[in-house]
Amino acid sequence: MSNNAQQQKPLVSVVTVCRNALPALQKTAESVAAQTYPEVEYIVVDGASHDGTAQWLHAQASRLARYVSEPDGGIFDAMNKGVRMARGEWVCFMNAGDVFANSGVLQRVFAVAATEQADVIYGDVVKNGRVKVAERPHNAHRMFFCHQSALVRTTCLRQFPFDTRLRMSADLKQMKQLFLSGKHFLQLSFPVAVFDTEGVSNTRRSDGLKENMRVVRELDTLPTQLRLLPRLWLTYLVCRIRGK
Repeated sequence: MSNNAQQQKPLVSVVTVCRNALPALQKTAESVAAQTYPEVEYIVVDGASHDGTAQWLHAQASRLARYVSEPDGGIFDAMNKGVRMARGEWVCFMNAGDVFANSGVLQRVFAVAATEQADVIYGDVVKNGRVKVAERPHNAHRMFFCHQSALVRTTCLRQFPFDTRLRMSADLKQMKQLFLSGKHFLQLSFPVAVFDTEGVSNTRRSDGLKENMRVVRELDTLPTQLRLLPRLWLTYLVCRIRGK
């Protein structure tokens, strides 16, 4: 591939936010480094870890575009910080422990001509060895794709930053804002990421559902609320009965 062809490719900022997860961070960093796509910068936002992460980041400085290790206001505050640090046209949030589906996946993403008109690009995700197929773009009561398998234009993330008042559903609110404002969502038909399920817990799922209800009430019209809220209430009641 010629240098001119490479220069035409958009820069992708891969952002990992983490705290006290050094082995998982190292796994993700290797996946980012293995990408064959030529225009990638890697940014790590660490929440003042005390497990050696800061020292590792310092040692890896030459492989990182930017990094910080300092206290933050939670995961969504850290993600907003990562967006502010990004210089790419696109941002992909890859949590510590998550990896790209393969080394050529970003190359494949930007081989799709329709990406030039998109604001949000997303694909499927692999969980527990199985592909979880993303849903078509629509205004929903929950996320219809995993953010690890999505790339969003940096300008969109700055227009609609994560609402840090929400502890669990700020990503849902942001995606609904993007969808309702007319941004173009492009669905891909292949897995983009492998989701790390270690340490994931559903014990607070009911809290997340309550936040989803809050987002729907805040953003959606009354007819849409009447369509979406009953689904959330039913799932919420089942979770409470099961103690989740």
